[in-house]
Amino acid sequence: MKITLLGTGSPLPNPDRAGPAILVRGMTDTLLFDAGRGVVMRLARAGVLPSMLTGVLLTHLHSDHVCDLNDVITTHWVMSPVPAPLRIFGPVGTASFVASTLEALSFDVGYRVAHHADLDQGPLVEVTEVDPSTAFDLGEFKVRAGATDHRPVEPSLGYRISDRHHSVVVAGDGVPCASLDELVNGATAYVQTVIRADLVRLIPSPRLQDILDYHSTVEQAADTARRARVETLVLTHMVPSPFPGTEDEWRNLASAFGGRVVLGDDMTTLDLDTMEVTS
Repeated sequence: MKITLLGTGSPLPNPDRAGPAILVRGMTDTLLFDAGRGVVMRLARAGVLPSMLTGVLLTHLHSDHVCDLNDVITTHWVMSPVPAPLRIFGPVGTASFVASTLEALSFDVGYRVAHHADLDQGPLVEVTEVDPSTAFDLGEFKVRAGATDHRPVEPSLGYRISDRHHSVVVAGDGVPCASLDELVNGATAYVQTVIRADLVRLIPSPRLQDILDYHSTVEQAADTARRARVETLVLTHMVPSPFPGTEDEWRNLASAFGGRVVLGDDMTTLDLDTMEVTS
C-alpha cells in the first residue's frame, strides 16, 4: 500500500502546494481522499487519471477539500472509454453537494453531448453518504468510517483503509476526540491535518486565529499517534506551509509521539511495504 500526499496546501493560495488531497494505492485499486484545488493535475503527475479511481472519499464539505471535485467528475466522464460511474463517498450532505455540482456543470455537459457523437449522456456518479462506524469493501480495501471533531463542521469523517498487511487512517481536519482515537488505534500510518499554533498566534488576523479551535496542532496529532501506538505519523495540510529548511522544527514539535514522522511537499509518497519515503 502506498500513500501519496497529492496536495499539502491549505485555503491560503500557494503556488507550490495544491489543495488537500491524498491518494492511497494498493495492488489493484486506487482511492482518492478529498479533492482540493489542483487535484487532477496532481493525479496526472502521479500517473493516475480520474477514470482509474476506484472511489473518491470526502472527509467533509469545506471548500478547500472539495473545490475541484467538479474537475474530477468532468475528467472522469470525458476520459472514460465507456460509460462508467464515479463512486463518491462522504458524510451526510455529500449527495446534495454533488447534485449542485452537476447542476453547475449542466451547460458544459450540454455542449459536450451536443458535440460528441459517442457521448449521449452526462456524467455517471454514484454517491453514498456514510455514517460514522460504517464499514464497507471498496475493491481490495476494507474501509471503516469514524466521526471526527471539526465542529461547527458537522458531520466530518475520517477513514481507516486496510488491506491484508497494513492499515492507514486519513483523518481530515479536526481536533483530538475519542472516536478518532478508536479509529487510529494500532494503524500502520495516521495522516493528519496540522497547524503550527505558535506561528498562527503571531498573525494578527481574527479569521486566521479562528482556525486554532478546530484543527489539530502538531503536538495534538503527536499525542493521538502516541496513544494509538501507530507506526508512522504523516503530517499534511500544514498551516502555515513550512519554509524550506524548517521541516525539523515540525518534527521536533511531534517528539511526544516517539515514532516516525513524515512530512513533505506535494507528491511525497510513503510505501508501507518498504517504509521508503520518496517525493
